Amino acid sequence: MEFTIFITFASIIGPIFAVLVILFSLLAFVVLRIRKCPSDKILVVYGKVGNNTDGTNKSSLCMHGGTKFIIPFIQAYQFLDLTPMSIQVDLTNALSKQNIRIDVPSRFTVGISTETGVMQNAAERLLGLKMTEIQELAKDIIFGQLRLVIATMDIEEINTDRDKFLEAVSGNVETELKKIGLRLINVNVTDINDESGYIAALGKEAAAKAINDAKKTVAEKNRDGSIGEANAVRDQRIQVAEANSRAIEGENRSLGEISQTNASRREIEAESLRRAMVAEKVAAAKALEDSYLAEQNAELARATREKATQEADIIVKVEIDKKRVVINAEAIAEETRRKAQGEADAIFARLDAQARGSLEILSKQAEGFKQIVSAAGNNPDAAVKMLIADKLEKLVGIQVEAIKNLKFDKITVWDSGSKDGSSSTANFASNLMKSIPPMKELFDMAGLELPQYLGTEKVVEKPVVVETPKVVVEKPAAVETPKTK
Repeated sequence: MEFTIFITFASIIGPIFAVLVILFSLLAFVVLRIRKCPSDKILVVYGKVGNNTDGTNKSSLCMHGGTKFIIPFIQAYQFLDLTPMSIQVDLTNALSKQNIRIDVPSRFTVGISTETGVMQNAAERLLGLKMTEIQELAKDIIFGQLRLVIATMDIEEINTDRDKFLEAVSGNVETELKKIGLRLINVNVTDINDESGYIAALGKEAAAKAINDAKKTVAEKNRDGSIGEANAVRDQRIQVAEANSRAIEGENRSLGEISQTNASRREIEAESLRRAMVAEKVAAAKALEDSYLAEQNAELARATREKATQEADIIVKVEIDKKRVVINAEAIAEETRRKAQGEADAIFARLDAQARGSLEILSKQAEGFKQIVSAAGNNPDAAVKMLIADKLEKLVGIQVEAIKNLKFDKITVWDSGSKDGSSSTANFASNLMKSIPPMKELFDMAGLELPQYLGTEKVVEKPVVVETPKVVVEKPAAVETPKTK
């Protein structure tokens, strides 16, 4: 009976427990898929998150605060940190509107924006990036926009009207930062410097103006004090004199001596009054002199500033032109050096090729000579004979060519004979042939020995001839040779 009751109870409790387990698992799964967005972060849900108004799929869903159920297998999520980022921007050599380069060290504080459209840009462009990478990206944008703002403003505006400068920087920088999902929180320009000393000159000018204004104010106050003191003394004396005159008026009617004394006293008082007025005029003139001197110093300071401005503009332009001329000259010199180097390389290559060709020809000739000597049984004399025999026809041809093209228009020979019985005509022809270089002399000049089969020079001793005087009657004969071509 008890066993039956236990089975009945188990059959009832088992399905209920299984249902509770399933419900608890589903609840735990749902709880685990719900994500709460902290106040310092943006929840970015991506995957299948819906469609835009034009029917296209949304890239992501951004939430600042609240909760969101993440559908498993279809959606995923990440957080974007809203912590502000402080970026140090040390801008140097920025070119202003006056072509003067200045240094503007500044610090920018930026962070991810929570605006609807800008927050979407941050999800599309910054999701997954580290904080340092976001800072570098923002720093590049700030550098470019800061240079752009400086290029559109004068140094006076940047230095004196900081609010206008910061407003222009904030407007440009924030417009560009919104494109990547950031917003500008604060801008702090620490200091502004320039290489030419223009800002320092402006500061000196302002200081000189303040000093001159202070001196002018002091002079004016001293003048007012002197004038007031003189007026007070004058009023006092006038009032005293009037009182005395009214008191003594009755007495003077009966006493002449007292009248004369009062007259003398009036003269003294008039002289005192005159001196007081003179002192007053002198003090007023002194005050005007100090005022004019202060104005003169202010004009001199303004002239100095104008001169410095003109010199800065002219010197900067001259320096730019000078650098341009130097760069052009260096470019021309480099081009000339490269052309000269190319020509030298070409000449070297051509001469190297000629030298290699000459070396190859001489090597082949030497190899041919070596083979000729070897063919002649290693007998150099026989090798030379073979070479001469091979070139003999050319040598004879060269000798023939020496007189082949001689042209005689007309030759007239007056032949009167000679003592040895030869005629002048024969001697002329013989001498003409002797003008051809003899083969033996050619060999001697070349340092060679003529082979014996080509003939040897015979030494002939001339006999001593004793001539006896005789009388010969010669008849001159004119021989005219025809014109030869």
